[in-house]
Amino acid sequence: MNRQLHGGLDELQRDPYPHYARARQSEGLVHVPELDAWLVARDEDVREVLRRPDDFSSAGALRPDVVPSPVALAVLGGGFGGRPVVVTADGVLHQRLRAPIVRGLSPARVAAVLPYVAERAASLVDAFAEDRHVELMSAYARRLPGDVMGRIVGLDPDDVPAVVHGGYRAEELLFRPLEEDEQVAAAQDVVAMQHLLDACVRRRGERREDLAGELIASLAPGDGDLTLDQRHELVAHLQNLLIAGHLTTAALIGTTVLHLLSHREQWELLCAEPDRIPAAVEEALRYDTALQGFRRVTTRTVTLAGKELPPESSVFVAFGAAGRDAARHPLPDTFDITRAPARHLAFGLGVHSCPGSQLAREQLRITLELLTRRLPGLRLAGDHPVTMRPTLIHRSPHRLHLVP
Repeated sequence: MNRQLHGGLDELQRDPYPHYARARQSEGLVHVPELDAWLVARDEDVREVLRRPDDFSSAGALRPDVVPSPVALAVLGGGFGGRPVVVTADGVLHQRLRAPIVRGLSPARVAAVLPYVAERAASLVDAFAEDRHVELMSAYARRLPGDVMGRIVGLDPDDVPAVVHGGYRAEELLFRPLEEDEQVAAAQDVVAMQHLLDACVRRRGERREDLAGELIASLAPGDGDLTLDQRHELVAHLQNLLIAGHLTTAALIGTTVLHLLSHREQWELLCAEPDRIPAAVEEALRYDTALQGFRRVTTRTVTLAGKELPPESSVFVAFGAAGRDAARHPLPDTFDITRAPARHLAFGLGVHSCPGSQLAREQLRITLELLTRRLPGLRLAGDHPVTMRPTLIHRSPHRLHLVP
């Protein structure tokens, strides 16, 4: 994708909501050149696509916006992965890949990790609570979810920062236009992350109660050494899981705090009435979710919103647009933590709904409980305007400068 085209995509990604509104008001579907896809923006239509996985394949869910250079691709060839993962698989393969994640992120396992989440969150806040200024994304939002996912997966704590860094570099390499030397540097960071994950899965001989152990037992049963193909599959699976677990939750934390502090009366209400925190979490997810949507590809001729789509048609299923649909959410562009609850689509729906949604919610809840109790006077730093990262899969502030 050339830089001129990517400039238009950046503009759409930094603020997709005007595009969503126009698409909802139009008859049928609107084709968006920047996405090279038909935009599915109404709540009713988004739900229909998600309920028809046989007609709308997930194979292209993570189609990159940028193809790395041959030199960068050669670097990536020294790593692991390149296999289908749960968000890009359909049918029986999807069921096989999803099952161990569902078990590994069961309500009991999420409950078991919450004391660690609370302890780690408090430690991170302690580090900046007395400061005059903090940049929340780097000091907290990008650190807590990485540490939590590392704990659940079973990573060596010393490896977590490199794995988190590698996740962001993978996103950058595939979704940002970079000069070739930067592509190579990003690819090297991704490969370094993959080798750390490979070392993690090769510890299969240990008695393990972590999520990596669950994946190994399910996808590569037996006692012998892992085959090279098994290592590739497990690393691809873990990489996708970790990126989904820490990048998305980091984005949700940053965006939630941003909107609460931007609507001062909402923040003050939350500080005064902390019982509203679960509702505030749901409103933040509805209003501006990190995962704005995924691509789907039609497997046959289908009709959606009155539009006939031939096989191999690409659609962008906009969860974020559904959250602003007045047909389901009255006054949808108003951020209001007191609104009557209505089921949103921030975590998808159906067979591809996010298995980590409860863990993400709990991290948001603990974060808001901690910040409203410890730092009720928290404010946006007026001398640091907030800009959003140009992405539709981990939408969040670039940086979030606050005055504790």
